[in-house]
Amino acid sequence: MQERLIPDEVAAAIPALGATEECEAPLAAVHLFTPAGGWDWYLTEYDPETGEAFGLVRGIETEWGYFSVSEMEGLNRSRGASLVERDLHFAPRPAREFE
Repeated sequence: MQERLIPDEVAAAIPALGATEECEAPLAAVHLFTPAGGWDWYLTEYDPETGEAFGLVRGIETEWGYFSVSEMEGLNRSRGASLVERDLHFAPRPAREFE
C-alpha cells in the first residue's frame, strides 16, 4: 500500500481551509510534485478529513486554487507507483516565492 502524501504529523502543521484567506503572504507548508510531469502543488491550507487543499499550483499555468490530495493518493494507488510525491526536504516558505 502506498504511503499517504500528507501524514497526520505533517497535516497538523498546515493551516485549515480558509485560515490564510486574509494573509498577504501565506506560507507554503508542503510541496507536492510529479517527478516526470513538471507539476507542483504548494499547500497553504489543508483539510485532513476530506483531503482537500488550497495553494499555488504550477503546471501548464501558475495559479491559486483548490485541489484534492485524496485524488492524488488514489492515482498513486491505482497505478501502483508514486506519480505524485511529497518533497521530503521542503522547508516552509512564502508561497509567492514560487509564482
